[in-house]
Parts: sequence; structure tokens; C-alpha cells
Amino acid sequence: MSKAAKSVLVFGIYLAVTGLGFLLMPNTLLPLFGFPPTNEVWIRIMGLLIMVLGYFYIQSARIDFRPFFQWTVYERIVCGVVFGILVVLGLAGPMLLLFGAVDLLGAIWTQLALRSS
Repeated sequence: MSKAAKSVLVFGIYLAVTGLGFLLMPNTLLPLFGFPPTNEVWIRIMGLLIMVLGYFYIQSARIDFRPFFQWTVYERIVCGVVFGILVVLGLAGPMLLLFGAVDLLGAIWTQLALRSS
């Protein structure tokens, strides 16, 4: 497995686990990140969507699908920046920056791995 594939695999596992948590136990996780608990279904739908993304990341890593790796770099940078903007605008709490940082650091890791190969 290439270095880039490993970075995408790790990020895919992170997404799958995070998504599973938001799907099955959202009100345990939400307060940990500074968000209020909710009984609305949207958080579980988001968890499922995050899990699906994780599945795509994991499967692309398994077949070393480099175009997908590059696409994820752009997407994760955008997510990190948008999360930062939401915090600056006061639309989200500062803990959202943690998720944004994971996206940005993952994007950097994948980009560096792609360049080295």
C-alpha cells in the first residue's frame, strides 16, 4: 500500500468511526465537542453520510485510486476552511475547529505522500 493510500485509509477509518458514533450515540458525542444534545434525526443522517464517505475512502485506499486521493485533498481543505469560517462568524463553537484541523492535517499528509511517490 502506498503512503498516500495509507493516509486515505487512516482518514477513512476516522470517518467511519466518527460517523458510526454520530449514528448510534449522538448525544454522547455532541456534548464532548461543545454541541447541545438533540433528539432530531439530522445528526444520525449526518452520521450515516460520514460513514458512507469513510467507506469510499477505505475502498479507494484498498485499490490505490490516486485521482480520488487528490480530490480528497481539495475537499478536506475546503472543509477545514469552511469550519473555520463558521466559527469566526459565530455560527459554530470553537470545538468545530478540531474537526477542521483533522481535515487540514489529513489533506496535508495525503498531499505530501502523493508528491513523494
